[in-house]
Amino acid sequence: MNAEKLSITLPADMAQMIRRQVDSGSYSSNSEVIRDAMRLWQDRRAEREQRLDTVRAKLNEAGDDPRRIADEELGRHFDERLAEAEKYRKP
Repeated sequence: MNAEKLSITLPADMAQMIRRQVDSGSYSSNSEVIRDAMRLWQDRRAEREQRLDTVRAKLNEAGDDPRRIADEELGRHFDERLAEAEKYRKP
């Protein structure tokens, strides 16, 4: 593995959380905790990009569709999507 050493500064609560994970034996080092967190962050960003690509494709498809949707139907559609998204919203 090609590696590069970085020096980072974290808030005390985050540093303590990392140390607790190492002390508990869940991870063998602070670096391992950070690498795992970075992998999760990368996965989340990739998922977000996929969702955005899907939305963009749907918007392009809708723009090319000659049918028109009534304002009320469109409002209902987005209200339903918002309600669905709120179920997964993080506190």
